[in-house]
Amino acid sequence: MELKDSSTEDKIKNAAKAVFHRKGFAAARTRDIAEEAGINLALLNYYFRSKERLFVLVMIETLSGFFGSVSVIINNPETTFEEKIEQFAAGYIDLIFREPDIPLFIMSEIRNNPEQLLQKIDIRNTVFNSVFIRQFAESVQQGKIKDQSFLHFMMNFIGLIVFPFIGKPLLKAISGLTEEEFNALIEERKKLIPVWIKAMMN
Repeated sequence: MELKDSSTEDKIKNAAKAVFHRKGFAAARTRDIAEEAGINLALLNYYFRSKERLFVLVMIETLSGFFGSVSVIINNPETTFEEKIEQFAAGYIDLIFREPDIPLFIMSEIRNNPEQLLQKIDIRNTVFNSVFIRQFAESVQQGKIKDQSFLHFMMNFIGLIVFPFIGKPLLKAISGLTEEEFNALIEERKKLIPVWIKAMMN
């Protein structure tokens, strides 16, 4: 039997990532992935026996990479709570610029497969045992920020970062902004989001 070539395997995984991010699991077809990779369907099936197996690989790699980068920021004992907000906002926006389909992909999988997601990636412990949440609680106790639910805080914070990317087609249509102008507006939000969040907390 022919040995599997790692470069072909990587090509298929990269193609699957692009197709799944763009279409989601349900709408993606193995034929779409094969075409994206520039190979025939038989070769794809030789390397990966099912769409489900490919999807799990892509999902784990995508979400592990995302939550891994988040974990580094929120568990850094050397930065303050306010600095973490600034780094998180800037880092997340940069990530979405590089991979613009990630927000919809993550939201889709959180909505459709929350149990599988929690089994594969320990999101709960990543967030709720973090230095970030400890600093949040300490800031509330010290009266530096208003006493509020951490979930309310996170919904506001993530919403400010993610919504412009999800609503981009509508926002561009309403405003008449070009792609370059819209991206410049998003770059401004790296500085503005921490300001707005701090104002909400005080």
